[in-house]
Amino acid sequence: MTSSDVAATLPQACDFTVFGGTGDLALRKILPALYHRDLEGHLPPDTRIIGVSRSEIDDDGYRAEVRAGLEAHLAPEHLDPDAVERLLGRLHHLCLDSGSGEGWHLLHDLLKDRPHADETVRVFYLAVAPRLFGPTCARLAEIDVVDERARVVMEKPIGHDLASAREVNDAVGEVFEERQIFRIDHYLGKESVQNLLVTRFANTFLEPLWSSRWVDHVQITVAETVGVGSRGGYYDHAGALRDMVQNHLLQLLCLVAMEPPTYVGRENVRDEKLKVLQALKPMSPEDVDRDTVRGQYAAGLTAEGPVPSYADDLAGPEAAGAPDSWTETFVALKAEVRNWRWAGVPFYLRTGKRMDRRVSEIVVVFKEPPHAMFPGSEGGTTANRLHICVQPDEGMRLHLTAKEPGPGGIRLRPVSLDLSYADAFDQRSPEAYERLLMDVIRGNPTLFMRRDEVEAAWSWVEPVLARWADSSERPRRYPAGTPGPYAAAALLERDGRAWQETDQ
Repeated sequence: MTSSDVAATLPQACDFTVFGGTGDLALRKILPALYHRDLEGHLPPDTRIIGVSRSEIDDDGYRAEVRAGLEAHLAPEHLDPDAVERLLGRLHHLCLDSGSGEGWHLLHDLLKDRPHADETVRVFYLAVAPRLFGPTCARLAEIDVVDERARVVMEKPIGHDLASAREVNDAVGEVFEERQIFRIDHYLGKESVQNLLVTRFANTFLEPLWSSRWVDHVQITVAETVGVGSRGGYYDHAGALRDMVQNHLLQLLCLVAMEPPTYVGRENVRDEKLKVLQALKPMSPEDVDRDTVRGQYAAGLTAEGPVPSYADDLAGPEAAGAPDSWTETFVALKAEVRNWRWAGVPFYLRTGKRMDRRVSEIVVVFKEPPHAMFPGSEGGTTANRLHICVQPDEGMRLHLTAKEPGPGGIRLRPVSLDLSYADAFDQRSPEAYERLLMDVIRGNPTLFMRRDEVEAAWSWVEPVLARWADSSERPRRYPAGTPGPYAAAALLERDGRAWQETDQ
């Protein structure tokens, strides 16, 4: 058996170290995901979870924090007392500062002082600021805990532009080989996103239609109803293009547009995604002016009541005045994949905060029938559409035209064939992190971004950032609780199209 075959199997022993172990991401997503996998018996039998942070707490103090986190972030019916105690028994905590060289011998001793340490898979999850990725990996190398079975997980953002992304990748790459680096994008772990691959490649009826001959256009939407909240400091230096488009939306575009791989696994899928990124039509300054819209939410009314503007969210309730920020909280753009399959098919992408609904979805709109076959009928044919809902209600809906029952002529009306994962499969749908963390432990990189993917995405996004930086036009304001600025609707209207909403 080769080393790659060994890496793809579930090991008997795993040390899962979380840097930023007392942070929001760890307590809200990572540790609840590990709990669910432990509850269902999927973690390696001999697993330890080591939280690393600057908090001066011992193991018992950390277990108390994690217990509180599980109770806060999991539904009561999912809390099994025995499973909770089992997970808490796996926990340890170390007080370390990635920027300091002190105390790292404690991590060395903990990782080395266990039976069969040389056969244990070590996962290092960097749930810390990106500026600490390189220094943390360098410290791990210094204390000699990185071997061929080690893996490192990096959260986005990987840099803030192409140059900084390369710096981060270079620094981490000095310690870990590319096969050991897992750049996580939780959207790729969602059941509906993975099911997109199955729908395309395990069903023969759809693939022949999946091209410019039959597809009119594709829409990808990731809309949020929340504002920036406590992330204002980070978000104001990032904006929606860096925070969402460069990673989440482009990854979804890749899965829609990619060619069928030889098989779905390891590097094959990532090779095909890279080809899509490399085929994206570069954005000239004129393209940016014509085909992109950036917006920023103003004060408005949502289902929860009145909410403040982005500037007021940044200032906070105690500030005397709101800052003058040009950071975009909304992006809509038109992209084109210039290859044999997709040439001429527009891909419309949009994402924003404080919008009228929370939804992540992909809509593939097929072309209209070429000829009206039912003269004199009531109603009319409409374009077939495949809605793939990523969240919150995972599933698919295929929109068709059908005859309404009844005598005396033909009455046409749109209907839909619905697949709800919750209804079709009588079991809990795992959170994205559950799948992805188990893939890390097994050493399966299929659903993670490779270095060349990250850098290709930055290469495409950078001209947009540069043009916006040179522009004297502010982001367009849109009231909170609305679908975004009107210019986003006009982006499609000038092409004779419209955004497709979930309930249409």
